[in-house]
Amino acid sequence: MFDTNSLISALLISTSVSRQAFDKALDHYQVLISTERISEFDDVASRKKFEKYLDPEEREGFEELLHREARFVEVSEEITACRDPDDDTFLALAVAGDADVLISGDEDLLVLDPFRGVRIVQPRAFLDAFPPVELQNPQ
Repeated sequence: MFDTNSLISALLISTSVSRQAFDKALDHYQVLISTERISEFDDVASRKKFEKYLDPEEREGFEELLHREARFVEVSEEITACRDPDDDTFLALAVAGDADVLISGDEDLLVLDPFRGVRIVQPRAFLDAFPPVELQNPQ
């Protein structure tokens, strides 16, 4: 799974390391998302500062990709472990979805690696250290 900043980077720059990690995750892993994280992604991607880099169709297409390809997870446990409380939602989603890895560039999350068995790594580390796996049943 990805934090919001990594998803935004994947959307904005098609050649970014975040996009490469996102594409690899879609092809070889199961990307996890929740309704709350999609909403946050939409709020951030819709900000005025991104208008000159991103047209609404691109944003909507990326969101449709997430809806179509990611596995939606219902988060039931509240987690308070991160020094930035706003990042606890990513930990909660990772735990609820039994994630193998949380991809983030956020130091507040990275310092927790591993968290309850979930690796927390930067996009480059995901590309370098996580071999592709063959998905048995992607949905």
